[in-house]
Amino acid sequence: MKSKNIATFFAILAAALYAVNIPFSKLLLTHVQPTMMAALVYLGAGLGLLIYGLVTGEQKTGKPLTRNELPYTIGMIVLDIAAPIALMLGLERTNSANASLLNNFEIVATSLIAFFAFKEVLSRRLRIAIILVTLSSIILGFEGEGSFRFNTGSLFVLGAACCWGLENNCTRMLSSKSSVQITTIKGIFSGLGSLIVALVIGEPIPNPVWIPAVLLLGFVAYGLSINFYIKAQKDLGAAKTSAYYSIAPFLGVVFGMLILGERPAVQFYPGLVIMITATVLMVHDTITLQHTHEHIHTHTHEHRHGELVHSHEHDHIHTHTHIHGGEENIHKHTHNALENHEHTHTQQLAAP
Repeated sequence: MKSKNIATFFAILAAALYAVNIPFSKLLLTHVQPTMMAALVYLGAGLGLLIYGLVTGEQKTGKPLTRNELPYTIGMIVLDIAAPIALMLGLERTNSANASLLNNFEIVATSLIAFFAFKEVLSRRLRIAIILVTLSSIILGFEGEGSFRFNTGSLFVLGAACCWGLENNCTRMLSSKSSVQITTIKGIFSGLGSLIVALVIGEPIPNPVWIPAVLLLGFVAYGLSINFYIKAQKDLGAAKTSAYYSIAPFLGVVFGMLILGERPAVQFYPGLVIMITATVLMVHDTITLQHTHEHIHTHTHEHRHGELVHSHEHDHIHTHTHIHGGEENIHKHTHNALENHEHTHTQQLAAP
């Protein structure tokens, strides 16, 4: 019980550490240009986890990357250059409360890409949640005060969410690797890529006073957040950890109001209610119980070819997956034959 309580604390702490990213980033953007900001937060995460991994020995765990995984690794790095730059550009143009909630669109992007590219099944709850998140994002995107013009800051944040959604699907192809290694690679190479972009477009190096602050924010909001998320998963499992972590956008809203003194426009509140409803549906869908039962049956088949009789013994593995989700009961049956074969040859003599 004690380990579960500690794991729950780690999951909530991971959400809280990530939630401080948006309000503090917005605060630091008054001193650091957006592309340079994106570079430094990722470098802070990568360098911080590199040191953490060397100290704890976790850099040595996990399988090394292979040549076949190189396209996914490159895709992950490129998307992690584009996403934080888009987020920082968005934060310059919209308030942190909007940006925090709009980050939830990442779930929509991840799910739709997984559906179209990897043929993953979307449950009814998740389909409804995707519609609600999209509706909330549209509401949050308008500038308000009678204007039907879409806020450009919201468009940048939605672009960042889409990049991270695609990046999630690249990262999933590397799931057998050490998460510390992957995050270190993400942070250092994506950070360096963003730094090159910043220098090419002429953004200045910030005052040295602010560089440690941005690096620290990256280590806390991206590095430590991921570390505590992984620690929580060990005792809670992926589903419960994701459920606790889903509070991050709403903590971001609270932190934005407390740290920046923001008071969102009137359309923010219906968007908030819709986003909460969508999150509840997604959490319920995530913690759906899955039970897999496996049964092995042995069958013997006899075949006659002329005077030769073949007796084949097969082990058939039947896998039954039951997904219980409220009104939905889905039963999947997987039949894997010919896992084991025993062949008996019997020679029949011709009748006299």
